[in-house]
Amino acid sequence: MQTDKNLVVELETPRFEDGKLLLIAGLRERLTDDTENIPALWQRFVPYIGDVPGQLGHIAYGVTLFKGGGSCDCEYYLAGVEVSDFSGLPAELNPLRIPEHKYAVFPHLEHVSRIWNTIDAIGRKWLPTSGYEIASDAPGFFERYSEEFNPQTGTGGMEVWMPIKKA
Repeated sequence: MQTDKNLVVELETPRFEDGKLLLIAGLRERLTDDTENIPALWQRFVPYIGDVPGQLGHIAYGVTLFKGGGSCDCEYYLAGVEVSDFSGLPAELNPLRIPEHKYAVFPHLEHVSRIWNTIDAIGRKWLPTSGYEIASDAPGFFERYSEEFNPQTGTGGMEVWMPIKKA
């Protein structure tokens, strides 16, 4: 993932959440090493927001999917929204079931283009000293873009939800 190694990221203290089952529908793409394809994926997905069959609310999710078994090695990224079920989805939208899990939730207060720096700081700074590890049974971690997120400015209402378990 592309991060600015010279940037010092001060993480906010996380809150801990027991996440509910999420059914997410969206566009999925294989990640490249530099994550440059993610903004284009969002540009393709944005026209669907509000028109996805069974969509719940106006919160969007960027889900980074692990290759397997909780490894931090990531393979796919899905830009999507929560849905009530997967019936009636257009063929181009991918369904993703995220099971109930415990999460460390970190606010991201900077521009959306710097979210990978926050994710990197979680893995390099917070996780090794936290007493937690990435949950091996989780499909991945996700970014949550609330109704306060402003896509024109790329700021506001962003969080990173990292699935965790006691080390």
